[in-house]
Formats: sequence, structure tokens, C-alpha cells
Amino acid sequence: FYSGAVAAAREALICGVPSLCLSFDWKKNVSGESDLKNAADLCLPLISAAVRDIERGKFPESCLLNIEIPSSPLANKGFKLTRQSLWRSPLSWKAVSANRHPAAGQYLSNQQSLGIKLAQLSRDASAAGAARRLNSHRKNVEIESVGIAGKFNGQQTVKKYFRLELLEKETEKADDNLDFKAVEDGYVAVTPLSLSSTDQSKIETEVSSWISAALGREQRN
Repeated sequence: FYSGAVAAAREALICGVPSLCLSFDWKKNVSGESDLKNAADLCLPLISAAVRDIERGKFPESCLLNIEIPSSPLANKGFKLTRQSLWRSPLSWKAVSANRHPAAGQYLSNQQSLGIKLAQLSRDASAAGAARRLNSHRKNVEIESVGIAGKFNGQQTVKKYFRLELLEKETEKADDNLDFKAVEDGYVAVTPLSLSSTDQSKIETEVSSWISAALGREQRN
């Protein structure tokens, strides 16, 4: 599934429960607690409309709505109907000096941001991985690395340490109608996600009409 929020909403849809999910584009050292409240307030018109229209049987039943709020909710450019992107964060392993490992470990324990991990890869990890594959019926793919200093004597193994990082997105050529691009451009992205890929254009038209009606009622009130 695309995310935990979408996974939960999709499970609800599978069970026949109309659903939508919300997520906020939190930026480290930029976003604050007040932004969360502003993001929630921003989505209240759609949430209220969804509750009302579900009771009336007018809420879109063939899809869930994935609503993504930009990092500056009060400066948003409006709601935009978008499509789900297939982009995934590329990963990059960065070597960490072995003699700096204690400091690196201390850094990791104090660092809670997404995408930063410290991996210790050694001969023991390889042996454990081989044992798991031998005793498992699943087709697992594992990546292992062993570093040996000088001539291997069968007893001493030098452990290598790496840090896993998420690389930045390259959005110069991204479609403006993709969800993550719309959010980066300051829009509140509303992406209809159905259980089937058929009639996608019909679903988008239905959701677009529903959003316009929901926001229109809010403005009149």
C-alpha cells in the first residue's frame, strides 16, 4: 500500500465503508504544532461534507479520497484533484568510518528523522541471512556485505558501518497533476483511489463534482 493512512482507508473501502484519509507534509525545522491544527481546520469542510453526504448516499462509493495538505496550510493555493504518483524515494548507502562508529551510533540514537539508519553488516549477518533463507518458504532477497582487513585468518572480521539515506526527489519533469507535485506547489491534493483501475476518468469526474459541491456549500454558509 502507498502509506499507512491509505492502507487503512483502503481496508475500509474493501469492507464497504466510505473512507477518506488525511496526511500532512511535515517539514523538519519548518513545521510546527500550529500547522497541524491549521491543516485539520483546512480539511473540515470536506470532512463535514463527507459525513453529511455519506448519510444521504451521495458520497463517492467507488473510491477513497487521499487528502494531502502542504507544509504551509494557511498559504495553500486551494484544493486540486490529482493522480497518485508511482514515485518512491531512492536509497543511498553512505559509508561511515569504523573508528567513528561510537559517535555514529550515538547520533543514530538521538536522530528520529525518517530515512536515517545505521546498518552493521558482518559475517554473522550473512550467516543469519543464509539460515533464514534455508528455513523459509518465502523468496527473500537480502543484501549483505562483509569487509576483511588484510589476509583472512578465519577468526577476525572487520565490520563495516553504513548510513542509509533517502535522496531528494527530482521534480523538474514531474507532472503537475501528480499528488506529491501538487503538494510541493502548495495545493491541497485530493486523489481518488479505487480498488479497480477501470473507469478512472469517470471516478475523477464524480469526485471533482463532489469536491466542487462540498466547497461551494461551505462558501455559501
